[in-house]
Amino acid sequence: MLSTNEIIHEAEELPAEELAVVVDTLLRFLNRQDTAIDKQWTGIAQRRLEELRSGEVAAVPGEAVLSRLQRRFPA
Repeated sequence: MLSTNEIIHEAEELPAEELAVVVDTLLRFLNRQDTAIDKQWTGIAQRRLEELRSGEVAAVPGEAVLSRLQRRFPA
């Protein structure tokens, strides 16, 4: 089995696209997802999408949101 330093050295030699796959895979191992929470978020996202499609709520352009945040939290 390779040592940590050997793995890092080999990773440094990978093309960016392959390194991105390795990093993504490692992050998934570290950040295992809770399926119950994922189901809840999926339900919320579906409900919000329906609210948008039905006209119950209106979308706010990203520029307007950022502008409000910058006024509320000046740098």
